[in-house]
Parts: sequence; C-alpha cells; structure tokens
Amino acid sequence: MTIDLYYVPTSPPVRIVRLVAAAVGIPLNLKLVNLKAGEQLEPEFLKKNIQHAVPTIDDNGFYLSESRAIAIYLVDKYAKNDELYPKDPEARALVNQRLFFDATTLYQRFIDYYFPVIFAGASFDPAALVKIDEAFGWLDSFLEGQEYLAGNNLTIADLALVAGVSTYDSFDYDLSKYENVVRWYSHLKKTAPQYDQANGNGVEELRANSAVLLRK
Repeated sequence: MTIDLYYVPTSPPVRIVRLVAAAVGIPLNLKLVNLKAGEQLEPEFLKKNIQHAVPTIDDNGFYLSESRAIAIYLVDKYAKNDELYPKDPEARALVNQRLFFDATTLYQRFIDYYFPVIFAGASFDPAALVKIDEAFGWLDSFLEGQEYLAGNNLTIADLALVAGVSTYDSFDYDLSKYENVVRWYSHLKKTAPQYDQANGNGVEELRANSAVLLRK
C-alpha cells in the first residue's frame, strides 16, 4: 500500500503530512509539483484538488487536501492504535485545540509577518512580530511541565507544530526566549520518526533560501 503525495519539500503543511505518515508507518510515493511552472493549475491536478495546492494525497483514488485533515485521515485509517490521535473525547479535543492553534494562530502569524516581505517586497511590520512573540508565549505555556503538547505521548499535534516551529527556526526567529519550546523542539528532532527525511531536510533547504526570499 502506497499513497501518492503531491508536494514541494520546503512546504510546512507538506512536512506535517510526511511526519505523520512516518509516525504511522505509511510509505509515500512523492510526486513533486513545480509550482513556478504552474503544474498545480493543470486540469489533471485540479481534478485532485480544486484549490490547486499542496499537499494533496491520492489514496487509491481518494483525493484529500489540507495538511491537518490529511494527518487525521492517515491516523484514523492506518494507525495501529490511537496514540497519535486519541479516541477519548477530552484527549482528542486537546489535540484538536493544538492543531487549530497551529493553523489559525502560529502558522497564520508566520504568514502575516513574512509573506508580505517575501511576495510583495514590503518591510517587516513590528506589530506583526509582537503577535508572533505572543503566540510563542502561549505555546511555551502549553508545554509547561510536560514533554508533549497534548498529553503524555507524541500526537499529531506535536508533529504539526514542529513543522511550523522549525519553519520559524529556518528564518532565524529567536526561539531562545521560550525554554519549554526549545526543550520540546530539541526532543522532537531526536525522536520523531524519520525526522530528518520527513522534515529536517526540507527545513534546511528552506533555511538556505530564506536570505534570498527575504532579500537580505
């Protein structure tokens, strides 16, 4: 059983899917999409994802996009147990809260701060940086006194957020102010299944390009 993943290696949402697939033990058939060439707008790709974005998976004719939805699907369908995404309503709700925090707060604030500089040549907005600092303060509080973000073991919340935190790291955002985040991040880099292959290599490619993207 192999699932096709339409991807670009540097994408944080793509890296979420790759991390979760590695944790579940699902092989992925990686299909690189050349966004600059517009391959995501070709009719064959639009049949799979009308939003013309990566990540997109093709699981034997079942197409799905949105990284966190894909993560939940992979665990629900293929995981041997529910550790990564618990079935207990309260435990699952906590994982969901962290996932929504990742999507709507931490990653969104990355977009708000960095994308205008990358794509529109704007200057950095100090107020947007303050919002990032606020979000990392909350993340640091989530990790107070615990090893993982949503319980006593690794969940898809950790895998989603480590993709985002490592993206900030690749743009040299100063994580040192957040002791719990630094501890957790270091632990995930050492223990998440296939971390380098699924996330680290893409992060390093992004790091190599970040100076160019920010026109430093």
